[in-house]
Amino acid sequence: MQLTVLLVACWFQLVFASPHSYRFTPRASTGCGKKPFLPGITQYRGVKSSGKDRSYSFHLPSSYDASKAYPVVLGFHGSSSIGAFFELDTKMSQGRYSGEKIMVYPNGVGGSWAGPTYHTASTVAEDVQFVKDVIEDFKKQFCVDEANVFGAGMSNGGGFIGTLACDPLGSTLFAAVAAHSGAFYTDVNGPNNGCSPSKVIPMLEIHGAADKTVKYEGGQGDGGPQPAISNWLEWWSQRNKCTTKKEESLDDGKVQHSSWTCEGKQGLLQHYKIADLDLCAATADCRESERDYHAILR
Repeated sequence: MQLTVLLVACWFQLVFASPHSYRFTPRASTGCGKKPFLPGITQYRGVKSSGKDRSYSFHLPSSYDASKAYPVVLGFHGSSSIGAFFELDTKMSQGRYSGEKIMVYPNGVGGSWAGPTYHTASTVAEDVQFVKDVIEDFKKQFCVDEANVFGAGMSNGGGFIGTLACDPLGSTLFAAVAAHSGAFYTDVNGPNNGCSPSKVIPMLEIHGAADKTVKYEGGQGDGGPQPAISNWLEWWSQRNKCTTKKEESLDDGKVQHSSWTCEGKQGLLQHYKIADLDLCAATADCRESERDYHAILR
């Protein structure tokens, strides 16, 4: 496809660079001042959560400065996977995407995240608590901008992003979130049934219209019923107190972009519907379309 900037990692790169993005006043963590080990190389770390041995990998910028508070992006893998594969597939640790950010890749128990019926190794509450424990752990180890922690995920990981956003605790952990091909098994019953975010949260969803696994029109999925993406977006427009919606066609009609104004903030909720895209990441070089993306995200 011709529009080459739809990778979730690209969105984070560009929205963070924009002066109009939804970032908050920096707040340094207790890990500031500690000497780092092997910045620029992805490393593995264990953490105890809900009585279980859990793990995540992380990547510090090559130019990491222990006196500088860095934004953090957590990347959530899909089913039958681990964080390292998500990092490899999305290239989110590459400098041209991550820039001056710390990248973190939590690992789901048994290769997936709670929500779908096929996942029985942990509960939603345990996985939400695990994410909180991961964030608390790396805030103590590294110099983190606590006010600018972001989440992104694909497929089962994208669905878990939705689960976190709906959770009273999970929604407090992030400044903004993004889901690619999200399998939203825990959010199928309307805007107020089973979804209780503690705050309005900036959100992006990218989805392929030709997705045969996480169907755009919803229906029965591998792990239970899934909502139609149009319904899911409408529910979030209500939760985020959105008022107006803007739509535009990109890439000769192959991509439909929707943007909502919520609580007076334009683009706080955004969606890209991509024709002919199945369950895979929309990829290619961010830089070619950077100018267009800055215009969209202002």
